[in-house]
Amino acid sequence: MLCLFEDENVKRLYPVTVGKPAFDISCGSFRLLDVAQTLGTEVRAIVRPHLTGILEADGMTVGLSGHEGSVLLVNARLVPRVELRKELASALAGEGPCMASRDGTVLWARLPAAHCPTGPAQSTQQIHGALLSLGLPGTKSDAPLFDYPHDIVRHHLMSLGANLELRLAQGSYQEILPGVFAAPGAKLGEHAVTDTRSGPIVLERDATVGPFCFLRGPAHLGQGARLIEQSAVKDCVALGHTTKIGGEVEGSIIEPYTNKQHHGFLGHSYLGSWVNLGAGTCNSDLKNTYGHVNMEYQGLKVPTGMQFLGAIVGDYAKTAINTGIFTGKTVGVCSMLYGFVTTNVPSFVNYARLFGQVTEAPVEVMVATQARMFARRKVEQRPCDIQLLHDMYELTRHERQLAGEPLAL
Repeated sequence: MLCLFEDENVKRLYPVTVGKPAFDISCGSFRLLDVAQTLGTEVRAIVRPHLTGILEADGMTVGLSGHEGSVLLVNARLVPRVELRKELASALAGEGPCMASRDGTVLWARLPAAHCPTGPAQSTQQIHGALLSLGLPGTKSDAPLFDYPHDIVRHHLMSLGANLELRLAQGSYQEILPGVFAAPGAKLGEHAVTDTRSGPIVLERDATVGPFCFLRGPAHLGQGARLIEQSAVKDCVALGHTTKIGGEVEGSIIEPYTNKQHHGFLGHSYLGSWVNLGAGTCNSDLKNTYGHVNMEYQGLKVPTGMQFLGAIVGDYAKTAINTGIFTGKTVGVCSMLYGFVTTNVPSFVNYARLFGQVTEAPVEVMVATQARMFARRKVEQRPCDIQLLHDMYELTRHERQLAGEPLAL
């Protein structure tokens, strides 16, 4: 059995992980959960308490209770790369206790039945601390972790090409043009132009590309993704399932159920699920000085070493028409953006600093908005979905103190 566990540093990935476990982050067209589910064993999770209900509603077992055999505990912040799949498969096949760690962080640990924790679902802090205290025999691992949100974009750029080669080796695709591979039901529009010199273009089942589009690989369009006519996706773009995308997108990850339907540029960015970018919304992914981008997370300035880096946008965020997002900004969950976004945006706010206003977005408004969005996509709004919004609101309450600060570039 394999169990994905969140450690205490998962909060450093906010706003990405406010409402989703770290193993649900898309990077290089895969989630860590996807990697785990291909290993031929039961997959469980140990997550923060507010995520338990929605995972169980989705059919996932949370905690180790009732399990009597050995277990491979895997850090949920691991980057889902081709090399990691091979490493975890080897760890599952091994015998005896063993652990891979780096700088005091457990990457994965193999525990025989005698060492497995028992009882109710363990907390993220208890699991990580317990693993470190066991003194298990160590082994080497070069597997990288997501330490900060910008790492998602960085590793995506490095891993998408190889991950797509794995998809092609394992899936059933037809090569409809040189380097362009389509699953059943996928459609490439008339007069589309493709460039696969740097990597393949993979269209999943029922993905559609409108006429007069430009695609430069490596690129991945998830199941049911829709690329609007006269759009451009290029240089490491991965679209989640049931997305609707227009305009120009470069080097970015777009999670499922997100819309960027109209014109506008999105570059080297991460968009969570159920995000909507209004027509003309653009972001900057390059400083005027051409220097490396520094990010600010919860008051901490972090150098990224990246010259190209755009926005990190949390789930359910929305932008009005012609919104402009400055380089290297984070946008909290469930926020509404208007005008120029010159600072990081807290969660659950109406952000209009260009007009001198930042106000709180009540959670009740977001619950009603979620119901309307779900209905449009024929997705049922469950009690656990509503509860998650309330939990996200409480978890981010401290962020909204930032809204009273003066404007800062």
